[in-house]
Amino acid sequence: MKFADVWRLGAIGLRTRPLRVVLSALGIAIGIAAMMSVVGISASSRAQVDRQLAALGTNLLTAGPGRSFFGDDTHLPDGAEAMVARIGPVTGVSATGRVPGAKVYRTDRIPAAESGGIAVLAARPGLPATVGATVHAGTWLVAPTYPTVVLGSRAASILGLGDGLGLRVWLGDHWFTVVGILDPVPLAPELDSAALIGWPAATEVLGFDGYPTTIYSRSRDDAVQQVAAVLAATANPEAPNEVQVSRPSDALAAKEATDQAYTGLLLGLGAVALLVGGVGVANTMVISVLERRPEIGLRRALGATRSHVRLQFLAESLLLAALGGLGGVLLGLLVTESYAAARSWPAVLPWWSMAAGLAATLVIGAMAGLYPAMRAARLSPTTALAS
Repeated sequence: MKFADVWRLGAIGLRTRPLRVVLSALGIAIGIAAMMSVVGISASSRAQVDRQLAALGTNLLTAGPGRSFFGDDTHLPDGAEAMVARIGPVTGVSATGRVPGAKVYRTDRIPAAESGGIAVLAARPGLPATVGATVHAGTWLVAPTYPTVVLGSRAASILGLGDGLGLRVWLGDHWFTVVGILDPVPLAPELDSAALIGWPAATEVLGFDGYPTTIYSRSRDDAVQQVAAVLAATANPEAPNEVQVSRPSDALAAKEATDQAYTGLLLGLGAVALLVGGVGVANTMVISVLERRPEIGLRRALGATRSHVRLQFLAESLLLAALGGLGGVLLGLLVTESYAAARSWPAVLPWWSMAAGLAATLVIGAMAGLYPAMRAARLSPTTALAS
């Protein structure tokens, strides 16, 4: 029997039972779609992180006060920002300073304990450019000596302001006017839950001591490691061990690594679903052999060999699994595209995942159809015709 005849005969066997074929292929399709969706969504997430890092840059470093040898809180010198700016490869520096004891409320009638966890930070004028922050509504602190405030995205949500520009908030027992609201800041998430006021206003109105609590520095891409090595000693020459230096982009990279761990778990669950689909194919083929014993006996009586019968049912199993695999690939592609579009991510589905999905279905189909095919081939013509 020719190779093409084997597949044609297998396709005829599937066309005679369309509903059973669809239900069996659906089990394979769900397993493949689950695995491909996990791979596609994970790859799209990584592409989004890479796009964010490309847009925001990986050359941002932060320096903040740590603890002394005895575990006491420390602070950076008031001239730390200027000293960091003198590092050769540094291209931009800015800072924020926490105003201790200052709380933010929607009105002056709210109980003191219900502050919502919003931090009050004194900010330098160049902060948005340094950390890559953008203003969602309004403007930045164009008049830092006046009692005006720019709210982080989460802080505005906590206060229930939305885009409430021009409204006043009760900040540090004084009224401050909201002049701007920031978009989320991926490289400086601490700003999302902060109320940012001008450095002079913080000093004159709220009695801020002037010590920076976080220094943000941008450097040349080829000198990030060198700047990181000297940043602590530059920011606080007298006690460099009391300075904590970090690279915010590493947090995004760590998030990507965490997502990869979850991807492995979800792939395992998808493999279980695929295994269940393979069991469904095997069950379908076993029932098909039992129902078609007269057909098998007739074919054997007309001269078909055992290998012909075995190839027929094995071809049916492979075609059934391939049908489910193709449907799973299309469904996985649709899920990935839809999820990525909903999150405004670039949709990425690696070609190897589609090839691996189709290859896995063929392996599952061969394993699921092997026993039914061998069982059909062992039937004698007289026994099959008599059943």
